[in-house]
Formats: sequence, C-alpha cells, structure tokens
Amino acid sequence: MTAGHAKSTTLPRQKPLKVLHITFNMGIGGTEQVIRQLVQGMARNGVESEILCIDGHTGPVGEALREQGVAVHTVARKQGFDRSLITAIRERLKAGRFDVLHCHQYTPWLYGRLASPGTGARVVFTEHGRFYPDRYRYKAMLVNPVMAMMTPAIVAISGATRDALVQYEFLPRRKIQVVYNGIAPIERDDSEAQKVRRSLGIPQDAFVVGTVSRLDPVKNQEMMLRAFKEFTDRNPNTFLLMVGDGPDKNKLVSLATECGIRKETIFAGFINNPVHYLSAMDVFLLSSHTEGTSMTLLEAMSLEVPAVATRVGGTPEIVEDGVTGLLTDPGKASSFSAAIATLYKSDTLRKRMGKAARGRFDARFSAGAMLAGYNQIYAAQKTAPHPSFSARID
Repeated sequence: MTAGHAKSTTLPRQKPLKVLHITFNMGIGGTEQVIRQLVQGMARNGVESEILCIDGHTGPVGEALREQGVAVHTVARKQGFDRSLITAIRERLKAGRFDVLHCHQYTPWLYGRLASPGTGARVVFTEHGRFYPDRYRYKAMLVNPVMAMMTPAIVAISGATRDALVQYEFLPRRKIQVVYNGIAPIERDDSEAQKVRRSLGIPQDAFVVGTVSRLDPVKNQEMMLRAFKEFTDRNPNTFLLMVGDGPDKNKLVSLATECGIRKETIFAGFINNPVHYLSAMDVFLLSSHTEGTSMTLLEAMSLEVPAVATRVGGTPEIVEDGVTGLLTDPGKASSFSAAIATLYKSDTLRKRMGKAARGRFDARFSAGAMLAGYNQIYAAQKTAPHPSFSARID
C-alpha cells in the first residue's frame, strides 16, 4: 500500500481526569485558596474539577469560581454522624463519574472515604492544619489506621503537620507525603502601596508593620498588639496595619485602646485582594499559636517583605530564621517586639531578607511547585489498584 493510499488512523482521545474536591465550604481561608489554585491550575493540564461543600453554604471563593464556570455543589451536614451525607457524596461521585475524590480536612475525609467504595473514585486526603491546642482522640487510634490503609494518598502541607498526623491521629508516617502550599507569584507596585498608605493616613516616611489574617484567637493577635505597644513606645512614627476580620475584632480594638495605641493601630477590615496592603508594610507579622502553611506569609515573601513570626507548626519550614525573616517563641511579646526592632533599625537587613524571601518562595512555595506535587499524586491514581474496603453503609 502506497503512502498516498494509507489508512488514516485516529487515536482515541484520552478521557480527562475528573476530580471532586470535598470541603466544609469555600469561604475565606488558606484551605479554600489551595482548592482554588488546584481547580484553576489543574484545568490547564486538562483536569476537570468540581467542588462539594458539606456545610450547606458556598462562600465567596466558591461563588467566584462558580461565576467562572466551575461546578460548586452544596449539601447541609446534620449534627452527629450523618448517614445521609454519605449517600449525598456517593450520588455526586456516581453522577460525575469522578476518578479522584480529594478530601480536604479530616471530617470530609471520613465521609468521603465511607462514600467512595464502588464509585470508581480513588481517595486523596489532605490535612491543612491542626487545632490549638492539639489533642489525642483515642477513637482515632482504632479508626484512622484502617482509614489510612484504604486511602491511596495522604498529604500534609508541612513536615510539622505530618508529625502531628503521626502523633495525634495514629497515621503511618510512611503513608504521608508533604506537599507545601503554593501561590502564583505576586509583583510589587510601590506606587499603589503608597496610595494605600495615603488612604489610611499613614505618613510616607512612617515604619509600618502589619498582618493579613483572620482575627481569631488561634492567631494570637493579642500578643501582637502588646508587642507593638512595647515597640512603638520606643520608636515613634510607627504603625500597625491589621487587614482582616473575625470573631476577635472588637476585643482587639478594645485592647488597642486600653494599651494607648489605637491611633497607631489601623484595622482595615477584610480586603478581597490585599496585595497593595502587604506591599505597604515594611515587615509582615505572624503571631499564631499554630500554623500549617500561611498563604499570606507566602504572599509577603513573594512581595519581598521580610517577616517576624512565631516558631510554630509549619512556619519554621517557610521562614529561614535570620535569612528570610526572624522567628520567636510563641506567646512572648517582648521577644516579638525585639525582633521587630531589629528589622526596624536596618533598612539594609530588611532589603536583604526580603530578596532572600522571594528567592526561597520561587524555589519552594510557588503555585507551580504545589501543582506539580498534586499532579503527580493524581496521575498515580489512574493506574493504582483500588484498595479493598469491606465496610457497608446500609
């Protein structure tokens, strides 16, 4: 047969990988931002994603994704052990014919794992952080090793989170992979940062420390305020910029007034895109009792803003003490204040740490690095055998 008469053959198109993300909701937070990055980033690799929120509401991040054409479903979880939730997840998995069920946090993992048998979906579980204080749950000693055995991939967002899963959840270390959270690189616009300062009434020559965070007890912003009080008493023309909202807001405003620093403390509220507010800061502050991987800390690093942060959770894996920022022991306002003062005294040190922070971000914490890690995990599920699971839910 001549070349001119050869039969044309068309290879069948490979079925795109379909992923269902299950989470509590798609409100404002680090977990939600990771899911958003995965959904949007994986789409460029041909992965089709949907989201199922089990707390009965979508949230602003979910609504934004929905406007972009992403299917975001909701189901209202009942109190206690909710068997109907298992049925709802199972029906969604069957209807969508998903290859992967990516469960974010423990409760979605529990229900997702129970719902998945017979649906064709392989389960991936990501632990995004730990409660403070962490504690043992002895039921976990019985349940979690079995759950782990039946889950093809378990992911922790930091080495510290992996250690907590081993210690408190009785999961086998060998089964847990670490994939650091990542974000798309952000570039500074100093002219916009100056506009933010002017709009807030901050003098252009002032020294500004700040945070972008939920105002919540676990973030320990009370200690941050006390540290700033100690710092600003010795160093005039300094301001604390707090971007965010949450249950502790009124308490923190009252504390700032009580400490006599209300004029120097700016509560900017929730800002949907706080990039220019971060750029307006000379030093980023993170005072948490515990952290997994702070997304706003990564944003600050991308913007070449050095950090003063507490030595908790996954933060020491992000901030290289003395190189990209300064770490202090949690809960110690005087140490936190002294670290701020160290960076205040040297513009050269701040710039050097800021550039080092951006270099570390590019190498380890970019969205590309995170997506590559999860893409490898998802791809492995295509050929992995299904784990046996004999439990039956009637």
